[in-house]
This record gives sequence, C-alpha cells and structure tokens, in this order.
Amino acid sequence: MLPLRKQVRLADVKGELRDGDLLLFRRRGLISIAGRGVHSHAAKVAWWGDEPFCVEVREWFGGRAVTLASQVERCPGRIDLFRANPGNRWPEYDAAAATRYMRLLAGCDYGYAAVIEAALLHLPITRMCVTADVEDRSVSRRPPFCSQACAMADRLAGGVDPAPYLADRVTEPADLARSPFYQYQFTFAGE
Repeated sequence: MLPLRKQVRLADVKGELRDGDLLLFRRRGLISIAGRGVHSHAAKVAWWGDEPFCVEVREWFGGRAVTLASQVERCPGRIDLFRANPGNRWPEYDAAAATRYMRLLAGCDYGYAAVIEAALLHLPITRMCVTADVEDRSVSRRPPFCSQACAMADRLAGGVDPAPYLADRVTEPADLARSPFYQYQFTFAGE
C-alpha cells in the first residue's frame, strides 16, 4: 500500500508547475523492486507554450516529450510532483538549462545496459564486494535511463548535483525522492 499523499487535479495546480520540477512515478517494476523506494520512474516538467509536458527517458520509447495531462490520465494517483530547488536554497540552479537538457534527450535510446548495471549493485554478493560509484568522473557515452537523465540535467546543465554522494549512472528514482534538492508537493489525481 502506498502512503497517503495530497491528491490534486492537474487543472487546479497547472499554474504552480515550473520548468525543471521532478515527476516521480509510483508503480511496481524492476527499478522499484530492486531499488530503494516506491518510485520506479523519473521525469521532468517542461512548459511548451501554455501546456506542461513530461520530458523523460522511458523504457521502450527512449527520450520523449508528451503532455503531462496524457500521463496523469494514464497513471492517476501515481505521479508525485517534487519541486526542484525549494526555497531557492541553491541560487546557482538554472532550471531553464536543466529543462533544455532534458528536451535535447528526446529521441535518444533508453539505457538498458545502464539500468541493469545499477540494478546489479543490489545483489547480495555484489553489495559485499562492490561499492556504488560516488563520483561523476565523466559523462557516459551510453544512453541514460530515467533518473540518470534527470540527475545529469540538473548537474550538468542546471549547475546543482541533486545526489552529490552518488554518481548519476547509479542514481535511482528513490535517490531523487530523498534528495534535499527536491521537495514533495502533491500527487496528481485523475481528472
């Protein structure tokens, strides 16, 4: 059972959404089962004209941009919105640049190899022998998975590392949910 959250209709909060806000999807899947939390997918909000979009790197699709309304309709009660940089605690953060970075990922492949590598770190034997990479030494040339893309957008383009003690390539949606760089606001109910 998922914890109770503040449920809102997209139409009622549309004006509160900002470029760069984090969208975390709650559902059962490989990432949430093997991971460290209830979230299995991460995306960002990006405004196009008067319409908020969900920009993401998603399995089977790769990088894409779809209306946020279409995702709320598809996943009612399962999309949590987290405010990026609550209270402007990181004044150097550039939400517009992070959003542009996510838009540029549209059309990229999904990072299946990267997500498998991150998941393998949870195996009991692996956990005893290998520690998670904490340094972002370089940008991987492999396609990213969802939360890796969001972390890269905020760190490389936005100027703030949302998980400073964890490399982007092993950052999971649950790691972003626990980051002080994001603050839970509400969950989108069905329209």
